Amino acid sequence: MMTKPKVIWLQGASCNGNSHAFFNYPYLKTLLQAFDFLYHPLLPSPLPLASIVNDYSITCDILIFEGSVDAKFNRAGLSSDTLLQRFDGRAKTIIAAGTCASFGGIFSENDQNTSGILYRHEQPLNKPLISQSDVINLPGCPVHPHNLATILLALKANQPIPLDTMHRPKEIYAHTVHQGCSRSEYFEWKVDAKSFGHKEGCLFYEQGCRAPMTHGNCNLVLWNEVNSKPRAGIPCFGCTDPKFPNFSFFHTPKNMSIPAEIPLDVSKRAYLTISGIAKTFSIPRLKKRLLDD
Repeated sequence: MMTKPKVIWLQGASCNGNSHAFFNYPYLKTLLQAFDFLYHPLLPSPLPLASIVNDYSITCDILIFEGSVDAKFNRAGLSSDTLLQRFDGRAKTIIAAGTCASFGGIFSENDQNTSGILYRHEQPLNKPLISQSDVINLPGCPVHPHNLATILLALKANQPIPLDTMHRPKEIYAHTVHQGCSRSEYFEWKVDAKSFGHKEGCLFYEQGCRAPMTHGNCNLVLWNEVNSKPRAGIPCFGCTDPKFPNFSFFHTPKNMSIPAEIPLDVSKRAYLTISGIAKTFSIPRLKKRLLDD
């Protein structure tokens, strides 16, 4: 019988959001049976955290860390940075689950000493807490459970996981959230949504949608296998971005009617040219409600 990979799940400063998202993975029971979870803060575990932390003979194949690294936040009598360092060399691979663990997230907004495992927002830490080559960043607030499951199963199968320069799996984060959006045609023809909750209109120009500027696959791998924020009529908040949550939610900042930020890798001249041409056309079909009253 093949040995199950051993997994330890730790928390720093966290809202438990990544754990709860993970518990909503549709195939959770099957996934849990494929791994040996030595510890999870919200699941029955064979050993208490204090025993696992202090017994250096206990190792694991995968360490999942959820939450920001905050020296003021304690688990098992240890600060979260010390807790993490206790497993440097004891875990073959470390997964930073969520934006807080990857880049600091919301807990780092007002504390210069709070960070992710390798980064504070976009900047690498001056003194890495652990070996950088062992870390896989899976940003998201929370991380999509399908993405976490995909990486866990890839590690179990010893499959290569190509990473980008910020230690994110390219398979997941090479896209922008805009790709796969059900509102793409509205974006192309510059038909803007004037309010939330409707199926019609693009949410980028008026409502603060950050999908064109954010790396992620939320419109390709849907939440609960059915939905995403834009599909539900809510703008993307850019929760996988290293700078999250330092954005204007529900509002698109503009300079002289031009969005302050434009889609990734698109020059302002190109964006203005394409937008100007698109706005000269009127597409009656796109002006109508999809579902007439």
